[in-house]
Amino acid sequence: MSRTPDRQPAVFFGHGSPMNALGGRYADAWGQLGQEIGKPRGVVMISAHWETGGLAVTAQANPETIHDFGGFPDELHAMQYPAPGSPELAARVSDLTGAVQTTQWGLDHGTWSVLAHVWPEADVPVVQLSLDRQLDARGHFDLARRLAPLRDEGVVIAGSGDFVHNLRTWKRSGGEPYGWATRFNEAVKAALVRGDDAALVDWVGLAEDAQMSVPTDEHFLPLLYVAAQRMEGDDVSFFNDVIEGGSISMTGVRIG
Repeated sequence: MSRTPDRQPAVFFGHGSPMNALGGRYADAWGQLGQEIGKPRGVVMISAHWETGGLAVTAQANPETIHDFGGFPDELHAMQYPAPGSPELAARVSDLTGAVQTTQWGLDHGTWSVLAHVWPEADVPVVQLSLDRQLDARGHFDLARRLAPLRDEGVVIAGSGDFVHNLRTWKRSGGEPYGWATRFNEAVKAALVRGDDAALVDWVGLAEDAQMSVPTDEHFLPLLYVAAQRMEGDDVSFFNDVIEGGSISMTGVRIG
């Protein structure tokens, strides 16, 4: 399949702690990625932090910056990311997926903490598509495939979560990654490189370390929405390939 002039990449962001919104090496890499991509016509983001019963898409012109966390510095709670929404893009997503258009959500930290560095001018329209908890992993992957036409319409399909996300074992003081976290992170990367969608959908069988690395699936599922966008000829590359605190993967992937 030949690349069209407007075709945009699909990108998964390992977002880690909300504190990354304040800057640092991960934010720097997100900013570099934004410079490489340029300004798309819009972004459809699937965040680990919006789970619904049934599928929904944000449809307001001016989405709220949602501070869906507690116990962090005032500076973080004061951050705003006033990117516009796009009722037009939301309607297109709804047509493709059957998602209900809503104004009852905005941009949660899985979205704005990253995009505030990718497009710091907040001038790229953003809509969020929820994680429908009525779907299994295959259902999420199949749904994601229906978003594929958007890439050729100048829209970036993005996911935000973590390959490895185990807060119970996270080491606040930092330290070396757990062996199981490294092994699973590498297994996911290898599956992405070889285009092994079945292995990603059945991540529990991907490696012996899966259940420690993905004790709950909300941070992994957004990756399926990005993996599903791969087309013939797309390159796969990684950024921020680091495991924080032993058990939180910051690894991001760009497809195309």
